[in-house]
Amino acid sequence: METWSFVDSGHLTPAVNMALDEALLNWHSEGRIPPVLRFYGWKPAGLSVGYFQKVEGRIDIEGINRNGYQLVRRQTGGRAVLHDDELTYSIIVSEDHPNMPASVKEAYLVLSRGLLEGFKQLNIEAEFAIPEEKLNSTGSAVCFEEPSWYELIVDGKKAAGSAQTRKKGVILQHGSIPINVDEDKLFDMFIYKNERIKERARKSFADKAIAINDIVETPVNYDQTCSAFKSGFEKGLNIKLEPLKISDDQWKEVYELAEKRYNTNEWNYSR
Repeated sequence: METWSFVDSGHLTPAVNMALDEALLNWHSEGRIPPVLRFYGWKPAGLSVGYFQKVEGRIDIEGINRNGYQLVRRQTGGRAVLHDDELTYSIIVSEDHPNMPASVKEAYLVLSRGLLEGFKQLNIEAEFAIPEEKLNSTGSAVCFEEPSWYELIVDGKKAAGSAQTRKKGVILQHGSIPINVDEDKLFDMFIYKNERIKERARKSFADKAIAINDIVETPVNYDQTCSAFKSGFEKGLNIKLEPLKISDDQWKEVYELAEKRYNTNEWNYSR
């Protein structure tokens, strides 16, 4: 059984969260740390947009500010995700790792086994999504309106969303596992042609996405969710997790990267 590093960085700002994911990717690429599983939350809550996603005309900046949230652009693709009451995970592992397929889709399948087992730890029967046709896409800016290949669904509804990028010979996959979702606040983050269309989208969302506390008999919190998914990833990936100590110098590097990139309009509003 292989040993990976584990980081539970708690609740950090959107910019620092994205900077730490990038820093871990860099350190693993340089051979300074082994593969890493990281868990984290967001304080304040944030709306992350995909690397290629357009902000102007799609994202309601006034809505973000009105709710006290912060916008940040991810390194990974995909659509916007509201990170509020959730567990976010990231996995950093070399493309050359013997258990990692070359195909992005198949790597999703391997890594998402940890998510599948995590849901099982909470007595939730999840399964992998296998979309019939990408032509069915609604064109929505909201991530959780449609599952992608091997994302986790429960009763046909998306329960976890993930995105992946590959840089410097390293796979970075991170994703959102909602514990509770406030649909009104979520749809306050997006621009619609009129209120009628917005309300219709909000109502249909309930048929497409689901949060952990919508399913379990006894509500769970962040710490309980962390514990379940930590065990799930160990079982699903057949690994042992050991805590990684991030040094003061490394934290300084993370905060400098957050200020230089993820806290700037040049990065966040580049599209």
